[in-house]
Amino acid sequence: MPPVPALSALEVIRKFQRLGWVIRRQTGSHIMMNKVGHPALLVVPNHPEVARGTLRGLIRVAGLTVEEFIKA
Repeated sequence: MPPVPALSALEVIRKFQRLGWVIRRQTGSHIMMNKVGHPALLVVPNHPEVARGTLRGLIRVAGLTVEEFIKA
């Protein structure tokens, strides 16, 4: 399994958008995203760099592998 990259919130959001996720709302410094047909809600912290553990959790909730996320 490749290591999770260190990305900013904007880069994370753009990758998820390429995979079909849509921004629904923002509350404070957290951006909520969902995808039609997927029961999960992704909550991306709007930070200069998203923690790698947090990003790994988001990728898992989205039903993706790290490789699929990196290719997006």
